Amino acid sequence: MHGIPGIEQVDTRALTKKIRTEGVMLGILEVYFKGEEPDLRELKREAQSMPDPAQRDLVGEVCTKEIKRYPGREDCQVVLIDCGVKNSIVRNFTSRGATLIQVPPATSSDQISKLKPDGVVLSNGPGDPKRIKDVIRTVKSLIELHVPVFGICLGAQVLALAVGGDTFKLKFGHRGQNHPCLELKTGRCYISSQNHGYAIDPNSLFGTGLEVTYVNANDGTVEAIEHRDLPAFATQWHPEGSPGPDDTNFMFDKFMAMTRDAKKMSR
Repeated sequence: MHGIPGIEQVDTRALTKKIRTEGVMLGILEVYFKGEEPDLRELKREAQSMPDPAQRDLVGEVCTKEIKRYPGREDCQVVLIDCGVKNSIVRNFTSRGATLIQVPPATSSDQISKLKPDGVVLSNGPGDPKRIKDVIRTVKSLIELHVPVFGICLGAQVLALAVGGDTFKLKFGHRGQNHPCLELKTGRCYISSQNHGYAIDPNSLFGTGLEVTYVNANDGTVEAIEHRDLPAFATQWHPEGSPGPDDTNFMFDKFMAMTRDAKKMSR
């Protein structure tokens, strides 16, 4: 009556075992009426011919198409490269007084430099980070200019790729609000909110200047990285955690302090 799809009489344990063996797969939810029988052969054929959404320009479908400006009260101007940013990330910067300039992912490093940013944020977003080559090139140039950079989720993977690292597709993506992130320096564990299907290859970071600072306590994957010499770091999780835990909101404070330090050094 309300057009909401549902599913019943399915052995969810069997589905779970299959996915655990094969990894994330595309699937079909078939709707049929009582007394009808599904054509399993046709459904299988249709499932095998389904286009992989990861091959689409997902970032281009969800990003801003124009520059947006959010005025702040402090003398701090942050450019946010929008790959599908959450509004909660925008709020976390404006609530800290930053003037935030949200730009499309195709914005070049020259265009960003003309905005005179005190720092650049690489937002979260969907899909394979290797598909957004324009963003990777832009970030590479910004890092070479010593512009402070903070990456979130997809932004963390872009940061790694920009300095010569590599990423890979997870067999099972990290989804949900209860992922434990272990800080290697202190041994402290933080609970985080996550939603991603790709991860950074830690072995690819040798010689890039990036080091792993947090790992996932469940599977050991990279959760945060930081450059040894340049003002750049990133978290694989969502530190604003909305919805979700807010254990790591201090990451925004860390970036704001980084922009202030960079401004002092440039005077």
